[in-house]
Amino acid sequence: MINPQLVEFKTKDGLELPGVLFGVKKPAAVAIFLHGNGSSSVFYHQENKKQLAEALNKKGIALLYFNNRGAHYIKKLSQERGKKVIRKKYGMAYEKIKECIFDIDGAIDFLKAQGYGKFYLIGSSTGANKICVYNYYKPQNPVSKYILLGPGDDTGFYYDLSGKEKFRKLLDKAKDAIKKRRGGEIIPELLAHDLIFSYQGFYDIANPDGDYNVFPFLEIIKNLKLSKKKIFRHFKSIKKPTFVIFGSEDEFAWGAVPKCVEIMKKYQPDLSYKIIPGANHQFGEHREELAEIITEFLS
Repeated sequence: MINPQLVEFKTKDGLELPGVLFGVKKPAAVAIFLHGNGSSSVFYHQENKKQLAEALNKKGIALLYFNNRGAHYIKKLSQERGKKVIRKKYGMAYEKIKECIFDIDGAIDFLKAQGYGKFYLIGSSTGANKICVYNYYKPQNPVSKYILLGPGDDTGFYYDLSGKEKFRKLLDKAKDAIKKRRGGEIIPELLAHDLIFSYQGFYDIANPDGDYNVFPFLEIIKNLKLSKKKIFRHFKSIKKPTFVIFGSEDEFAWGAVPKCVEIMKKYQPDLSYKIIPGANHQFGEHREELAEIITEFLS
């Protein structure tokens, strides 16, 4: 395996994003890994990443990990606007999921310049949501296959955490703050839960009719009827070969991984599905097994 290379590329809207590329001698196919939200960063726990990189490299497939604009809770990134360069706040607290299109396209353009011509997307947790959003808005994209790892229900998570009344109040407050151009302010009520969100970030992730609500598992399991728009519309738009993989002990699947898979099969019966026994949301001690499964599917 070629040693990992630190890289940086520019998105279509002028952000500079850092990453780690596990390249191959003859560039051809490459997998792009999309991490989840929170304090996520691809520059931590490199040993865990090498397992997948080594497995893919053996089959001639490169692997790019990169920090998207939602990495960490709060950070400042340089952004080009015409001839000006500004510093703007990003991170999970400010993230809007639809902007993942800029990040993914930026990664693909960078890799094309390196000589790669075949692309795969691997999305973990919220990264799986981003694949669906990307495909929904850009179905004619250059990606050949998708892998969704532990797709989660973020909207359901915050509904379950807050309760019906408080959830609705927070959504209304966030919507009002955005209208009053206070969307960048941090929500004080969520700090008690160790959650750092701006009003715009929370409204994007918690709005049942927003693009973040890709997998409304809790809504279906508990018959909550939170959404007015058609549910699973992003997921149903996928027409490319796709593999959905869960750990049986995924702590963000409401203790009902088989039920989540059953729901997904209802909307996309022809995709591939697998539950890895004993694995959690991060696949923990099962990363070597996961790497073998991913490599077999992509190669």
